[in-house]
Amino acid sequence: MSAAQQAARAAEPGVDVPDHDLSPYRVFSREEWARLRADTPMTLTADEIMRLQSLNDPIGLEEVVAIYLPLSRLLSLYVAATQGLFRATQRFLLAENEGKVPYIIGVAGSVAVGKSTTARVLKALLARWPNTPKVDLVTTDGFLLPNAELLRLGLMERKGFPESYDTGHLLRFLADIKAGKRNVTAPLYSHLVYDVVPGEETVVDRPDILIVEGLNVLQPARLPKDGTAIPFVSDYFDFSVYLDADEHDLQRWYVSRFLKLRQTAFRDPLSYFRKYADLSEQEAIETADGLWTRINLLNLRDNIVPTRQRASLILRKGPSHRIEQVALRRL
Repeated sequence: MSAAQQAARAAEPGVDVPDHDLSPYRVFSREEWARLRADTPMTLTADEIMRLQSLNDPIGLEEVVAIYLPLSRLLSLYVAATQGLFRATQRFLLAENEGKVPYIIGVAGSVAVGKSTTARVLKALLARWPNTPKVDLVTTDGFLLPNAELLRLGLMERKGFPESYDTGHLLRFLADIKAGKRNVTAPLYSHLVYDVVPGEETVVDRPDILIVEGLNVLQPARLPKDGTAIPFVSDYFDFSVYLDADEHDLQRWYVSRFLKLRQTAFRDPLSYFRKYADLSEQEAIETADGLWTRINLLNLRDNIVPTRQRASLILRKGPSHRIEQVALRRL
């Protein structure tokens, strides 16, 4: 980051400019990071990339080439190294017949920042590397408490906050994955009905890589004073990605997505948000702004942004969703 960029960021409320001599990250401009692709082949077509993007999260071939191909190359090297370390540990423990342990990647960030697109693009790219042919993706939405329970606890307006998740269930799921167990199940969530789907599950059967995407996956637990072992979700991650953007951009993207959903998914009679479909445009903007400020901005400031510095990699987006800067944690 140039001196002018640092000065500009320092002028933003609540933004601290780090001392780069003390930072645990190496910071790359978009152009510097793109050069690290080396000779990594492009394995996705433009049509495939279009199908992977989320609503209101534009991503094109150039973005995948500049940002995600270098990242997939880095991750393929990390996974190969971890696989080698696992085999060495097996030999040491005289446990040659133990099954493989999946490499787990966490993807974190705000509502509307583009986590789903990033997770899906990474899944598609990593599955085409020869040492990781099986890549699965789960979101933490399925581990939210059911709406009935949230209503009972008075937490519906805090849906997506750390206390709205069945964290014990999520930790048991990740522990089973890391133990190499077969056919581990995770609950499914429907964004249409805005709730966990009773009796519906997805099965994760010892993939080479598991990508776990969610708002608060880097959130630490409160540490007990007596030193009792309290696991964090991120304890099970081998690598983590945080998608970052300015608050005003996030709000703009959230409102824009809300307006598009008002014309599409909200019109489905089964949609939890059907009541918003008939709002005028101005009423929809005011509603979306209110939801953002009352719920999502509060969660962002209190719970999500404070976990940013726990990530292995930070992808910083500009106003057009274009990733402008990459920060990689030093080993």
